Amino acid sequence: MAEEFQISDFDYPLPAELIAQEPSRVRDQARLLVLQRTLEELHDRLVADLPQWLRPGDLLVLNDTRVLPARLFGRRARTQGKWEGLYLRTLADGVWELLNQTRGRLQPGEIIEVEGGLRLEVVQPPQGRQGWFRPLAPGSAVDLLQQFGRVPIPPYIRQGQDQPMDRERYQTVFARVPGSVAAPTAGLHFTPELLRQLTARGIDQAAVTLHVGLGTFLPLSDEQLQTGRLHQEEAMMPAAACAAVAACKQRGGRVVAVGTTTVRTLETAAQAAGGTDLRPWTGQTELFIRPGFRFQVVDALLTNFHLPRSSLLMLAAAFAGRERILRAYAHAVQQRYRFFSYGDAMLIL
Repeated sequence: MAEEFQISDFDYPLPAELIAQEPSRVRDQARLLVLQRTLEELHDRLVADLPQWLRPGDLLVLNDTRVLPARLFGRRARTQGKWEGLYLRTLADGVWELLNQTRGRLQPGEIIEVEGGLRLEVVQPPQGRQGWFRPLAPGSAVDLLQQFGRVPIPPYIRQGQDQPMDRERYQTVFARVPGSVAAPTAGLHFTPELLRQLTARGIDQAAVTLHVGLGTFLPLSDEQLQTGRLHQEEAMMPAAACAAVAACKQRGGRVVAVGTTTVRTLETAAQAAGGTDLRPWTGQTELFIRPGFRFQVVDALLTNFHLPRSSLLMLAAAFAGRERILRAYAHAVQQRYRFFSYGDAMLIL
């Protein structure tokens, strides 16, 4: 049963200059704050030191989603007014659902001219900001976005203005399944060499998939607190990951989730299994992990530093304890750690 709390209970002061505007020069040279819950200790390290903090027999679980270049810029053909869209998903008959921003109201049949030459026809004008658009070009959404889209950098990084290097750096080195509109940021710190070092130390790896969706861009609402349900995201728990988790638990190892998205996938799959061994699962998750949540799978968590008042901070607080996590964040601010998507990381043991 979730504890009673308010969104304001997860606020903290953060100087604007600590919001990282660029990734670390080398992925695994980002700083790592290690929080040992049982010892009540904090250690200032680097992500490259991760093998020293994990044990042979542990299991690292990664989210292998791939970020789509989902942001589109263009103009309305009729008025030449500026238009911006964010791809969310493909509906029936190849119609795209987009988050849309422009002045005035779009009309059915209106044409959007996207930078680079793609044309979109308005099928259903936006209700609020979400509308339906038909691309007037052959090809899958993945192919068309790769050609005409731009990296959906969060608004707190360069005011949402992407740069060429973001195509590589706002993507994990193990990204495989296209579908996200934001990166699973804890995974951004890994290099192929660091993954090899972890394997050499006897730490297994498994992959799940969660496509980060629109909810990432929306503030947490009081209604979500009351209902206990978060935005929906598509997730997949494959059979290989189920077997890897079972083997890890059997040998006494720890399941180390890389990122809140991985936690959400693992714990959703556990709930779907109804208390039995994990089974392959694919579907939409609405799981809202907040203080009072009972974790069934995850034993350790590698995560970035999250926005104040966010569901991701609540998940970290559910795992580490609210007071403990806020003390760790205060330490990180005092020690000038870098925050949010391109920032530093935290390991909770």
